[in-house]
Amino acid sequence: EKQAEDNNSAECSEPGTMDLKFTSSRKYISISVPSKSQVMSPHIKSVDDVVVLGMNLSKFSKPTQFFICVSGVFMFYLIYGYLQELIFSVEGFKPFGWYLTLVQFGFYSIFGLIELQLIQDKRRRIPGKTYMIIAFLTVGTMGLSNTSLGYLNYPTQVIFKCCKLIPVMIGGVFIQGKRYNIVDVSAALCMSLGLIWFTLADSTVAPNFNLTGVVLISLALCADAVIGNVQEKAMKLHNGSNSEMVLYSYSIGFVYILFGLTCTSGLSPAVTFCSKHPVQTYGYAFLFSLTGYFGISFVLALIKIFGALLAVTVTTGRKAMTIVLSFLFFAKPFTLQYVWSGLLVVLGIFLNVYSKNMDKIKLPSLLGLWKKSVEERKSRTLSQTV
Repeated sequence: EKQAEDNNSAECSEPGTMDLKFTSSRKYISISVPSKSQVMSPHIKSVDDVVVLGMNLSKFSKPTQFFICVSGVFMFYLIYGYLQELIFSVEGFKPFGWYLTLVQFGFYSIFGLIELQLIQDKRRRIPGKTYMIIAFLTVGTMGLSNTSLGYLNYPTQVIFKCCKLIPVMIGGVFIQGKRYNIVDVSAALCMSLGLIWFTLADSTVAPNFNLTGVVLISLALCADAVIGNVQEKAMKLHNGSNSEMVLYSYSIGFVYILFGLTCTSGLSPAVTFCSKHPVQTYGYAFLFSLTGYFGISFVLALIKIFGALLAVTVTTGRKAMTIVLSFLFFAKPFTLQYVWSGLLVVLGIFLNVYSKNMDKIKLPSLLGLWKKSVEERKSRTLSQTV
């Protein structure tokens, strides 16, 4: 009996096993503790394993991960922007921006459904009421943004998209009573002046400029400023996945747009026009939606691995490259005022990023630079003396 107890105690000392012995019997219950990766759900496991388009980036080194993410962001979003402007360059398509959004939402819903079938946990975690709000904001963001291209040049629309900080700050002041530091205020001023300057240049040189486009893209920015906070809060509170968010928000948004187009009699003319140009409309819209869906996957991977600071820097560079390519591939008037106003907006973006990461970004002060130069002179004088 003593030898049996010793054997039982040796078995109990093994990792991951706990034995409950009975006093009058040699039988015992063995409870195995599963490993950490077996306990976690697929959403929690994704914190360690970053998978993009079926490729596990965690197996690569940090420089390789950065190169893959940046390449994916630039490649897919540059194609996305090119196809979006190409669709609106089709003669007669500009009034059908809402129908393009309907088609885009349909493709996004299909992509989200396919991706959701590939993961193990298919449960809907976020409540339906929350998805109805998110879908409404998503419709406002993408629908108004697409529709504004019927009235604005594509570079002007991209410049407006870069200035999401302005409605966020205004809403924070009036709704939540927030106070901002001098760097945030300076960033908002730079963006506002850059926007005004860019819009004035557009109204001067663009023959088809319409103030309606400015109103539409401004409303899209306001919806975009709200939707980010709602999505982030919902995903953190209910631990929802990206594929779930895409599937339910865009499918409900599809129903919203379809109902709106049906009530306003805007569906039939759009379907008639697109049926006459299926390749330039549905074909381009499919590639346009596919590249946008892939692009956001690389952006989320970039945020997860390297943080929001580097992700904002990369996406800002991508938007600048999109504007340059827009002027190269599509004939439109150009003035140097576009350059200076665009640089002013970029300065505002940098100030915004700096204000959120002051502890990580240490800019040298004038006093520090002067002290450093004095020390260098002293060291050079000492070395010459020696």
